[in-house]
Amino acid sequence: MGTLTGVVLAAFVGYGVAWYLGAIDGNFSLLLLLAVVVTGLYWAAERWVFLPRRRAAAERAVADAQRRQQELARQGIAAEPTDLQALHQKLMAQPWWLDWTAGLFPVILAVFLLRSFLYEPFKIPSGSMIPTLHIGDLILVNKYHYGVRLPVVHTKVIDNHEPQRGDVIVFRYPPQPSLDYIKRVVGLPGDEVAYLNKQLFINGQAVPRQPTDDFYDAEAMRYRKQFIEEIGGRRVRTLIDDERPAFIPAVVDFPGREACRYTVEGVTCRVPAGHYFVMGDNRDNSLDSRYWGFVPERNIVGKAVLVWMNFRDLSRIGRFE
Repeated sequence: MGTLTGVVLAAFVGYGVAWYLGAIDGNFSLLLLLAVVVTGLYWAAERWVFLPRRRAAAERAVADAQRRQQELARQGIAAEPTDLQALHQKLMAQPWWLDWTAGLFPVILAVFLLRSFLYEPFKIPSGSMIPTLHIGDLILVNKYHYGVRLPVVHTKVIDNHEPQRGDVIVFRYPPQPSLDYIKRVVGLPGDEVAYLNKQLFINGQAVPRQPTDDFYDAEAMRYRKQFIEEIGGRRVRTLIDDERPAFIPAVVDFPGREACRYTVEGVTCRVPAGHYFVMGDNRDNSLDSRYWGFVPERNIVGKAVLVWMNFRDLSRIGRFE
């Protein structure tokens, strides 16, 4: 079993290394599920097979040692007594291959259940959601707010809330579902969403906005115009870069593109059923639905609810709109 376990653990390590080096397109949910299955099998085998065998072997060894001590004492032969407790503990100890499998099962199972059905951590990798979320923010994503989904296959089994305008969501990037993106929902199924001359319109109505103090972008070392928009009853801070043109460049061919009209002023789209239109709060520095299309409902991972840590700025910790 030691050799077999070594091969299994080496396969997990090899998968992780290949993923880290970019040789394969890794899937952490699948990797975690496989780890639960493998360690669970070892845990079950330990409980019902290996542990009873070690217990029986330890009891036989202790009984044999006791008989030897009694026989030597009967014959009057002086001998150092065997430490029966130490002998029992030695024979009951798990071998290394069970320590690294069955011993880890409860921890891996807890992480799997927490990450799959309750909350998943996510690190903000880019500045597309500035000023709401900054690079390096560590956030929690509520996995059950929009319904419970099975891990790996992403099939919804329990309905809950529907995404609303203004929600910040994490989703599997439609052109490359192995990547997770984070944006804000601005358009619901059936909505007409327009972004023209850097003004957001929903169903023909301009989204109310008012200018506020300029925002200092520490990464770019420059000030940007900042506005407060009212989206879905939320007051959302957004950034505008006057140096960027209003038209949308480098648009890809995405499913449902025929529902969008692109002009020099921007874009107007009718959101298909079962899909959502999302944008970054850093409007001129966000690769979002304007460029690659709509987010299918099945791609939604969860609702971003909390910054739980930013090691460079502890004041970032807390809830956000």
